[in-house]
Amino acid sequence: MKFYICLTLMMLDVAAGLQCTLVPGKLKQIDAGAGQIYGVNGADDIFRLNGNSWVQVPGKLIHVSVGPSGVWGANRENEIFKIQDGTWVQVAGALKQVDAGGNVFLGGVNNADYIYCLSQDLTLSKGTSLPFIQLDGRLKYYSCGRYSCWGVNGNNDIFYRLNVSPNDCKGSEWRQVDGNMIMVEVATDGSVYGINTIGNVCKRVGISFSNPGGTGWSLLNVYGSFRHVSYDNGLLWLLNAEENIFKCDINDYAEASIYTTPFYYYH
Repeated sequence: MKFYICLTLMMLDVAAGLQCTLVPGKLKQIDAGAGQIYGVNGADDIFRLNGNSWVQVPGKLIHVSVGPSGVWGANRENEIFKIQDGTWVQVAGALKQVDAGGNVFLGGVNNADYIYCLSQDLTLSKGTSLPFIQLDGRLKYYSCGRYSCWGVNGNNDIFYRLNVSPNDCKGSEWRQVDGNMIMVEVATDGSVYGINTIGNVCKRVGISFSNPGGTGWSLLNVYGSFRHVSYDNGLLWLLNAEENIFKCDINDYAEASIYTTPFYYYH
């Protein structure tokens, strides 16, 4: 029997649930950033949300990301693409997952879980032969935001990277934090969300420029089990195992009236 710890957000009396709505369509991966939402479905088709409708984008990808670095993606052959002048352009290299949410820099991992990044000048370059910088360690998922980059390894351990910046995407060292997640996603504004090993949605609290690792995890009160999360502009996007899409308004979640307390559960 495995034992897990997460910090849960509890109301002073009764916790109000996060209000979510089912969005038409099916996606296996979704990414929100810089005011845009992209996703891919089980057939590797690419979609962009335009108002309340999904518009198909030409091409095939297994992972797509949008943020200050633009729109990037990786296909089943681990080939890397970015949207340049309105069309997909292939970039030299091989990654299975990319993240454009950094402070105008790019991160990603390859099929052996090695970690790579591109600093701001390279991310904004129109060149296609870009020298990716390798970081130490291995992760199966890597995501960056305003203050730091976060990732999870094959054991679902969670780490964040110190001293990353637009001109030094490599940073200096890893710090491990408590908990186990199947993925951790960093938003454009620096917010960090994760999905734990039983499908709960957690948010990292206490994150700031001076404390990029935050102070603990809080469990969001949202019904269901999920496998993918993304956040931008007050909206949390969730996917479950059936590839259903949920949009949740975080602005209605009154964090000012909640506190953190240890929450224990078994699996």
